[in-house]
Amino acid sequence: MMELLKQPWSWYVAGILIGLIVPALLILGNRHFGISANLRHVCAACFPANIDFFKYDWKKEIWNFFFVGGIFIGAVIAATWLKDPSPAVVNPKLAADLVNAGITDYSNMVPLQLFSFESLLTLRGLIMMIGGGFLVGFGTRYAGGCTSGHSIMGLSNLQVPSLIATISFMVGGIIMSNFFLPFILNL
Repeated sequence: MMELLKQPWSWYVAGILIGLIVPALLILGNRHFGISANLRHVCAACFPANIDFFKYDWKKEIWNFFFVGGIFIGAVIAATWLKDPSPAVVNPKLAADLVNAGITDYSNMVPLQLFSFESLLTLRGLIMMIGGGFLVGFGTRYAGGCTSGHSIMGLSNLQVPSLIATISFMVGGIIMSNFFLPFILNL
C-alpha cells in the first residue's frame, strides 16, 4: 500500500478528488471551498481591531482553519514519508532554458537557486519571493478570492465573476511565465 502512495499519481486522480470536495462541502454544510479567506479569518481572530473588514463572526468559519490545517499536515506527511527520493523530472528543453538562468538543482520540491535563504538576499530572490507574494496577496484580494475559490468553487456554481477571474488568472500566468519570468531569472 505504501508503494502505491509513494508513486506519482495521474493528474486526473487529483482532479477528481478535488472536484468531489465541492459537492461534499455544499451538501454537508453549505460551505464554500477556498483557501484565501483564511487569512481574513486569522486576522479577525488574532488582531481584533476597529476595521470594518474584520468585524464579522469569524467563529462561524472555524471549520476553514481545520481544512487548511489538514492541507498543511497532509503536505508534511507527503513531503516527509511519501516523497519520491529521485529528483524532479524536468522537460529537457525547460532544463536547458533554466541552465542559462543558473538553475540546475531540482533535488528539492523547488529549485534551491530560487527558493532558499541565500537567494532571498539577491535582487532576483526579493522580486520572486517578496514581490511575487505581494502580487499574489493583492491579486487575491482584488479578485475577491484565490484560484481555488474561483476556478473550482465559482465555476462549479456557474458564477460569471469566477469565469472572468479564472480567465484572468490563466492569461496573467501565461504572460508572466513567457515574458516577465525569463527576464527576472536572468537578473
